[in-house]
Amino acid sequence: MGGAPAIDGLTLATTGDHVLVLGAARALFEAASGLRAPSRGEIEVEGLSPRVAVSGGTVACAPLDAPMPPAWTVLQYVTWSARLAGHPKATARAMAGEALERMHLGSVAGTKLGAVAPATRRGTVLAAALATGARTLLVEDPLPGLPSEAARPFARVIARALGEHRVAIFAGRVPLESPLALAADEALVIDGAEVSAQGAPGELAARERTVAVRVHGDVAAFARAVEAAGGHAVVTVGAPPPVHVRVDLGPLAGRDLLRIAAEHEALVVELCPLARAFA
Repeated sequence: MGGAPAIDGLTLATTGDHVLVLGAARALFEAASGLRAPSRGEIEVEGLSPRVAVSGGTVACAPLDAPMPPAWTVLQYVTWSARLAGHPKATARAMAGEALERMHLGSVAGTKLGAVAPATRRGTVLAAALATGARTLLVEDPLPGLPSEAARPFARVIARALGEHRVAIFAGRVPLESPLALAADEALVIDGAEVSAQGAPGELAARERTVAVRVHGDVAAFARAVEAAGGHAVVTVGAPPPVHVRVDLGPLAGRDLLRIAAEHEALVVELCPLARAFA
């Protein structure tokens, strides 16, 4: 695709079975799902290129608000997904029925997609991924825009339905108390083309004194001054400006970083607390 790259120079690897990928551009989900080819570099899912992983049935993806034929029923859509994965007709229908039950959608199996609520359509996409039989699922956060009284029960259903699979959920933010965060054993917080932090969700959410900043100017002088003032700065080496710097504040406040930058011919153009990804 033309234009500026959505993500440039990002390097990451996950180790968990239930992973949250927070703050990344949508292009990362698309690339991992085989929906977009990277213009350079490579991406692997389960040791395979995304398109091979998906076409071979190892991985299935569930994008947010995927186009759906409104005249099809919920069951038809999920069965079609299982058929595309190569399962015989009878097997596909059985797998679709099981997936719908796991997503608590059995009661609407015969309803046309054009007549169901947004949460039901999103649940149908998840059921379609489950019905493929893939062992690893890549999920784009299905909760944005849903009212809170619907989002939390839906998240609980999702967490239970996906519990036996390896799962990566791509989201902007996930509250720490969400069933999706509680079910995760690893989280990555992405800031542009950098991994700001990686670890257990509870551990990362507790790091309230850690911020990601982007700095123009004399970044090295800024980092040295932060260290001298009692903080700890980790500069991303070789990154184009504005340079990503992770700062453990220690005794400092966010406003101190602005002051330090101004005193050392640098400019902080963005400051984001790490814990915000779990707010």
